[in-house]
Amino acid sequence: MKRVFLTGASSGIGLAIAKLLVAHDHEVWGTSRNLERIPKMPRWHPVRLDLTDPLSVERAFNAALAEAGSFDVVINNAGAGHFGPAELLPPETIASQFQILVFGQIQLMQLALRHMLPRGEGLIINVTSLASRLPVPFMAAYNAAKAALASFTMSIQLELGNSRVRVVDLQPADIRTEFNQGVIKSTKANPRYDMKVARTWEIVERNMKSAPPPDLVAQHVLRLVSAVRPPPRITVGDAFQSKIAPLIFRFLPQRLRLWGLRRYYDL
Repeated sequence: MKRVFLTGASSGIGLAIAKLLVAHDHEVWGTSRNLERIPKMPRWHPVRLDLTDPLSVERAFNAALAEAGSFDVVINNAGAGHFGPAELLPPETIASQFQILVFGQIQLMQLALRHMLPRGEGLIINVTSLASRLPVPFMAAYNAAKAALASFTMSIQLELGNSRVRVVDLQPADIRTEFNQGVIKSTKANPRYDMKVARTWEIVERNMKSAPPPDLVAQHVLRLVSAVRPPPRITVGDAFQSKIAPLIFRFLPQRLRLWGLRRYYDL
């Protein structure tokens, strides 16, 4: 049995992870901004956490840690998205995306490391995104934030060396959740982008409907939690997005990468 601290546990990937871990007798401290959205289940402890507030992050983790005694696993999963032309992104929108997807999650990672390193063991799973390598048009702040967290994760992996505290970069491709329903869309009309934005969103929605369910990610997380030496990075999704496309793009020059992504999103 592992004690797990999990952010974004009330919906989507986080909810699937929490349910599967609890079903396998792990104990989960799952966070949400709204505790009413957390299901009442044995071995599932609801924790109120708002990643936009650094004080909330620290208080939530420390309170959960005091209750649990120790955490074997910390999973940075909570997220949010914004959809609109990069040229028109307000600075406060970029700052908000980075606070939720980078700064708040780094803060949790640092809190976890301070607890795990003296114990000499532990697992941190950062749920980034395949968008960190294959960006989605009109989600520039989201893509950049996920890339930043992935890069920070790799830096931590380098610095920890042979430590038994493992850090994993888990990169989902498209996963069929309600994430798109929570994405904040730009409301400013602009003749330069309006048609492209509409076409891209139509493809994003179509991809989401045909994507694998969040249970697929949860199964990978369950294996990571039980692994003696988990891999430093895994990509989860359908075969094309998670295996074929990243392999092809690794060897392509930037010009061809951009051409391929424009074709994929009909730009």
